[in-house]
Amino acid sequence: MKAYRTLFDKVLTRTDPERAHQQAFAAIRAAGPALAKARTPGSPVHAMGLTFPNVIGLAAGFDKNAVGIDALGGLGFGHVEIGTVTGEGQPGNPAPRLFRLPADRAVINRMGFNNDGAEAVAARLASRLERRGGAVPDGPVLGINIGKTKVVPEDDQAAVEADYAKSARLLAPYADYLVVNVSSPNTPGLRTLQSVEKLQPLLEHVRSIADQVTKHRVPLLVKIAPDLADSDVVEVADLAMAIGLDGIIATNTTIGREGLASSPKEITAAGAGGLSGAPLKTRALDVLRLLRSRVSPETTLVGVGGISTVEDARERLAAGADLLQGYTGFIYEGPLYARRIASGVGAR
Repeated sequence: MKAYRTLFDKVLTRTDPERAHQQAFAAIRAAGPALAKARTPGSPVHAMGLTFPNVIGLAAGFDKNAVGIDALGGLGFGHVEIGTVTGEGQPGNPAPRLFRLPADRAVINRMGFNNDGAEAVAARLASRLERRGGAVPDGPVLGINIGKTKVVPEDDQAAVEADYAKSARLLAPYADYLVVNVSSPNTPGLRTLQSVEKLQPLLEHVRSIADQVTKHRVPLLVKIAPDLADSDVVEVADLAMAIGLDGIIATNTTIGREGLASSPKEITAAGAGGLSGAPLKTRALDVLRLLRSRVSPETTLVGVGGISTVEDARERLAAGADLLQGYTGFIYEGPLYARRIASGVGAR
């Protein structure tokens, strides 16, 4: 880990972050066959009727287009959440759109749901199944995160539901679990969908579509923002209980910039976007605790945001998380990140 951190701090921080991501992911995919032979670390976790090889997963945003699922699993992630996938393919926001804040072990992104679209991703997942003979018994649990296409007006509820429905219809047959993302700060108006009045019919519609196109019930979760007021977090928790939602992912990135160690010049240069990494830890932990106090033990909570160390992971589990996810921690801590977390938390 020390060698990787030195490499990251001295070399990788001088490379454009998006280009570095593309190069690193290409290397992971190239190593896929060798990684696939590696034993998955940690102890199994049972949640939502699924068996996860271990507690730690890779959050959505790293593999947006389902091109490296099994290679990422080979790095030790017990589940891989692809996406965010939108109904229609889109290029995302103009570059530069990804920035590091090394002093804070943080990242700011305004990617804007750049992805190939639901049809292309579904075709890729179908090919994966064909290569595996119709099943993926030894791969990581696959989560599919779906979001709103940018050009769909957020104030047109019917259009929003139709857009999410297209993704659900095409992708639910390949998902071990499905996530409705209404919390990215990088699609204009998306976070307004977190209001219960809009969120409930959207989740119910996605649930209905998923049930229509699958032979078994695919668990459905919602991913929420850390910037919600506590009262809104409670409303989402109560909604989850009322409609039988399988779980909640807490949390997405934050638009806040309070308490950062990076210079004001660096923060201003990065500009708008979602902040992830270590600075998110406290709020993400608070949201998780609040959710756990409101939902039933059967409701799966996925803790994400600022999980860098084994101690962070243990704290999140103690606060009520059933599963964990990392992204920025993986970027800063390197390829052994998932194995270290999975092995370090021990049996549960």
